Amino acid sequence: MTGRVVAFDEGRGLGEIESDGERYPFHCTAIADGTRSIAVDAEVEFTVAPGAGGRWQAADVERR
Repeated sequence: MTGRVVAFDEGRGLGEIESDGERYPFHCTAIADGTRSIAVDAEVEFTVAPGAGGRWQAADVERR
């Protein structure tokens, strides 16, 4: 999937990606290149995986 980072809290390492009107949360450990930070508005490719509470979350997040 492709999307855009709409939020990222460096202190907590938590962010959200928006794709096709849906939002997918992610943790900084899901960033594929091993960095622990990503800019808001960055265009990304990602997969989805089951998350907490039955909600989908972003995984394998890669900058485009």
